[in-house]
Amino acid sequence: MEERVLASYYIETPYPLEQAAEVMAGEQSTGTFVSVPGETEELKERHAARVVRIEPLDETDRPSLPHALAPAGSPKYRRANVTLSFPLHNFGPSLPNLLATIAGNLYELREFSGLRLTDLELPASFAAKYPGPRFGIAGTRKLAGVYERPIIGTIVKPSIGLPLTEYRTLVRELAEAGLDFVKDDELCADPPYAPFAERVRVVMEEIERAADKTGKKMMYAFNITGDIDEMRRNHDLVAKSGGTCVMVGINNVGFAAVAHLRSYTELPIHGHRNQWGAMTRCPQLGMSFTAYQKLCRLAGVDHLHTNGLNSKFAEPNEQVARSIRDCLTPFLGGYEVMPVLSSAQWAGTAIPSYEAAQSLDVIQVAGGGILAHPGGAAAGVRSMQQGWEAAVRGQTLEQYAAIHPELRQAIETFGKKG
Repeated sequence: MEERVLASYYIETPYPLEQAAEVMAGEQSTGTFVSVPGETEELKERHAARVVRIEPLDETDRPSLPHALAPAGSPKYRRANVTLSFPLHNFGPSLPNLLATIAGNLYELREFSGLRLTDLELPASFAAKYPGPRFGIAGTRKLAGVYERPIIGTIVKPSIGLPLTEYRTLVRELAEAGLDFVKDDELCADPPYAPFAERVRVVMEEIERAADKTGKKMMYAFNITGDIDEMRRNHDLVAKSGGTCVMVGINNVGFAAVAHLRSYTELPIHGHRNQWGAMTRCPQLGMSFTAYQKLCRLAGVDHLHTNGLNSKFAEPNEQVARSIRDCLTPFLGGYEVMPVLSSAQWAGTAIPSYEAAQSLDVIQVAGGGILAHPGGAAAGVRSMQQGWEAAVRGQTLEQYAAIHPELRQAIETFGKKG
């Protein structure tokens, strides 16, 4: 049976929907603006993309995006959900060439004033080529030593400029506070003021020292983002030094580079999605997280940022909740990935986060919600754990805070902000 890829889109066009959909299918398979020699019926039958679904939606008088070529007169701009089917033998199980097909030149077609990839269904050949997350949720929990609750973490702040002497002090405080997880900020990779090799040495010395003292080894996601060979060197250094996680900027290096990292990694890959806003913030352009997270999981990340509820970013809560659930939905029979909830998180975001996810299999990363807690970092960590305990037990924050002073202090400090 022929293997095919199904790609779903939201479109806006001043042309009849059937005509617009055929333009998309032709542009991304056998067609061009004019028939050419060799474009036989047999070739088109074997290689052409097919339109399999058109769901008309609403209409508007004005185009959402500029430079669409409209027919004469005052056209209506029609909106619809469209699904195209591509034969796998056009490009094979290849992430880069899949993207060229489903998310390539069609964004520039002048017949459209809006076009967005919304979902993706892939055949089994992709699973055979790309094994996906090596550690996933279970492997991450084992390395972090955290079960039956979320993994609670923070980010090194300030993002850049922190000298190594202050790194040492901060990491020691966080590790001794009982924190599960810390990550580098995406802005800090191998800067001259804190070279990567030296940062790994300092951080791991403090993590090991705290582990000897407390019996708990904190997971630290070192940002290894860089050129291909540089990422390999950085990964190997972290693994050799006893580290338990590496972080990569997915969009900075590309899916193929992430898949290459997955081919040799000995550690969970923490996937950061910076630049994501440029790909998705306009609702008539780019792609949805539903489609994006499948590509990330195929490439092999073990953790994936989703934003958090009530964050500082523009993404609405409903979309964040959908992103968390997308990550926790099986893909290609598994490919489990741990969603990372971050940005303006504190103990009070635990209850809506649990309601949205209906799962404890998340990493919640809080900066100020831990570090700015009036009782110190250890109290901040406990307040985060207590917020999730309240959520699971079906209690309000105020009810649970009555007998948990760390949570009460968090409410007094952060509950009236924003």
